[in-house]
Amino acid sequence: MTPAPRRDGASPRDPHLTGGLEVWLTGTLAELNAATAALAAAGRVVQHGTRRPLTGADAGRHRLYLRLTVAAAKQPTRAPDASRGALIDLDSARAHRRPA
Repeated sequence: MTPAPRRDGASPRDPHLTGGLEVWLTGTLAELNAATAALAAAGRVVQHGTRRPLTGADAGRHRLYLRLTVAAAKQPTRAPDASRGALIDLDSARAHRRPA
């Protein structure tokens, strides 16, 4: 009996991906907590995987999968502000400057 050809793709049992940010985190439990809180503040956690302990040289560390939705930041639109400075016509300024 020949094996079925390998299907390379998402499992039909998994929910469809609808975009978003996927992140694998690796670190101590405290680092994972801090990173998860920071990422959750930037967006919304859609899927929070199980923390899996690592072994061998990485004993004491864990890995974690997160899926988030993060809205793209809009650039603020603002009118020119005098406190931010203004463009200077250098040729005109040089013509009117006084020698030191």
